[in-house]
Amino acid sequence: MSDEPQPQQPDRGWAPRRPQASAPRRGRAGGTPQRTGWRRLIPTWRTTLGSLLIAALLVVGGFFLGYHLVQIPAANALATQQANVYLYADGSVIARDGEVNRENVTLAQISKDAQHAVLAAEDRDFYTESAVDPQAMIRAAWNTATGKGKQSGSTITQQYVKNYYLRQEQTVTRKVKEFFISIKLDREQTKDQILEGYLNTSFFGRGAYGIQAAAHAYYGIDASRLDAGRAAYLAALVNAPSQYDVITHPHNREAVEDRWNYVLDGMVDEGWLSPSERDGMRFPTPKATTLPTGLSGQRGYIVTIAKNHLIENDIVDEASLDAGGYRITTTLSKDKQDAFVDAVNDNLMDRLDPKNRKVDTHVRAGGASVDPRTGKVVALYNGVDYVKQYTPNATRRDFQVGSSFKPFVFTSAVENDSRTQDGRPITPNTVYDGTSERPVQGWSGRYAPENEDHRDYGRITVREATDKSVNAVYAQMAVDVGPDKVRQTAIDLGLSKNTPSLDDAGPSIALGVATASVLDMAKAYATLANHGRHSAYTMIEKVTRGPDTVPLPERRPRQAVSRQAADTTTSVLRGVVEKGTATAAQTAGRPAAGKTGTAEEDTAAWFAGYTPDLATVVAVMGQDPVTAGHTPLYGAMGLPRVNGGGAPAEIWGQYTRDALKGQPVKAFDLRLQPGAWRTQPPDDDTSMRPRSPGDPTDNFDSGTPDATGTGSRTPDDTAEQPDDWTTGGATTGADGGNTGGTTDGGTTGDTGDGDTDDGDANGDGLTGQDGLTGALTQNNRGDWW
Repeated sequence: MSDEPQPQQPDRGWAPRRPQASAPRRGRAGGTPQRTGWRRLIPTWRTTLGSLLIAALLVVGGFFLGYHLVQIPAANALATQQANVYLYADGSVIARDGEVNRENVTLAQISKDAQHAVLAAEDRDFYTESAVDPQAMIRAAWNTATGKGKQSGSTITQQYVKNYYLRQEQTVTRKVKEFFISIKLDREQTKDQILEGYLNTSFFGRGAYGIQAAAHAYYGIDASRLDAGRAAYLAALVNAPSQYDVITHPHNREAVEDRWNYVLDGMVDEGWLSPSERDGMRFPTPKATTLPTGLSGQRGYIVTIAKNHLIENDIVDEASLDAGGYRITTTLSKDKQDAFVDAVNDNLMDRLDPKNRKVDTHVRAGGASVDPRTGKVVALYNGVDYVKQYTPNATRRDFQVGSSFKPFVFTSAVENDSRTQDGRPITPNTVYDGTSERPVQGWSGRYAPENEDHRDYGRITVREATDKSVNAVYAQMAVDVGPDKVRQTAIDLGLSKNTPSLDDAGPSIALGVATASVLDMAKAYATLANHGRHSAYTMIEKVTRGPDTVPLPERRPRQAVSRQAADTTTSVLRGVVEKGTATAAQTAGRPAAGKTGTAEEDTAAWFAGYTPDLATVVAVMGQDPVTAGHTPLYGAMGLPRVNGGGAPAEIWGQYTRDALKGQPVKAFDLRLQPGAWRTQPPDDDTSMRPRSPGDPTDNFDSGTPDATGTGSRTPDDTAEQPDDWTTGGATTGADGGNTGGTTDGGTTGDTGDGDTDDGDANGDGLTGQDGLTGALTQNNRGDWW
């Protein structure tokens, strides 16, 4: 054992030790040297791998968490709003209502070219790719960050999600939601459903949402008619709707055409368009101006009336209409509608001078035209402009109809086989006392109406009283018939049972104190034109919403009054046009029947008339633009007064001529009441007092000639006549009389000598030199005037 001191082992206690020389440091496991200096800042591969694993777990976890938390929401309010589209009978657009101009259509209603053009522009791999494209999103983000232009990198699915479910703000939250909703939506809907939704929600400029609205806004056609060229332009618009409208931004045309070519080339690359078709294409410049979507002019009136019609007839409820999306085809004819506006402008509006005549600012006009055979409304005139005068003048019920109501009184008399106070049957030639302010007989109270201008007519036939619109005669006739029966006849013909002042009128009902609308009157006159057969009126031809068709109420025609009652009234009303108060209506150039009317204090003037093909009513009204009160029309258009034979009849004549232009001229085919042609004098005329019905010498209900007649037998002067007898035409005799018309199987009357009864073989021939031309038939018709 050596005496040399031995080296000591380090004390395991807490005694201090002397520092020893440092040896090279090793790693914990492999003995590698520990990194020093800047190398310590670089993560090891273990750290990197661990971080990547943690990040992957976070991403996967975040994905599943986001997928679980983010649900497909309800559609945003803007995406579901649609316009209701109102169409003429020929399919052309009248107007679109609603805050958003959108009309959703099915994919089948969008042309294949339009579908392919949008895919070529926005997402060519739509049918094969997933709902999201991360690579495209990264590329778009990079291009945006490096100044190569703002890009979305979104698939069509993502764009649809943004349009339909989310808002348009550019935020990370919205983008995250868009990502997850797109993935979920792709699992729940087919590609076709997503494409359809995208095409219906995309914005194309000009206020048009969806490709259907865009097709109308730029080219005036449905999306189903878009060809490749037009479709490619609309597809290009999606990228920059406002900037790519070459009409409003012509300086961008070069860029637009580049984009258009890009879309077409893409269609060729995908096999959706042949190279030969592509080579022959030229840029389809959109229309500079298209049909406005607003409600100015007549459009707003039509929309208002059509909506009310849908609601009142339980076709579509108000809440559903407000939601939009309906395509409503009306019965209105665009040509006739335009003709009505022109006629009003030419004969009324252009004659007004509101700067120099205050009364001209009060002038309003309303009109309605109905096809008698179908009951369809073919034209309406409601006012100068909906945005200036909101009240539709064709449907308002606040102006008296005046003497245009009188034909309903006579129709009711014939329909009810009514007789005068002294027992004489009421016919066109029954004689009444036409003295102005003559007290009505047979009425409990005193009623003595005055004739226009206080004129006395003395003894006058119903036919003449109608020509001259004699109030005294028709007030007495209303009592003879019974006001209740008159009221019911008016309702049967087409007036609303809710017509103001219709229920509480006595003899005054004959003078038109009721305030029916222009459209109501047109319906009633259409029934007269259709031989008493009433076709329930309508102005709606078809209603659809998307692929669904809304059922319309069944319309069953009915015989409102007998044909003889309607036709006999027509025979009387023809004299009003030929030589009465409405000769201005002759400008129609066709056989016509009608009646003028004037409201109390001249606040409204009417003309209601018809041809065999068309029934039309026109009214000119006075209304203070500030107080909305009714005002007289004295001095309007620089005239002392406005009556039905003036502007209303002139408007009617021009409109009817233009509306029926190109259609064959048809004559009235009439069957008159028995004895319609024979004069019935009042009982105080002993020389011509009618015999009692049982008197064998009474010729009113027989075919035998009377002492003053011509001896000609007529098919309509016997109670036993068959219903198929019709009246024929009459020609003027050489000596100022006339030759009686011939009916189918009837006889020809003798040559007249100018007397009122000569030659009246058909019951409605010319009565003297200035008498009424007989009713015309298809079998005996010549030139009208």
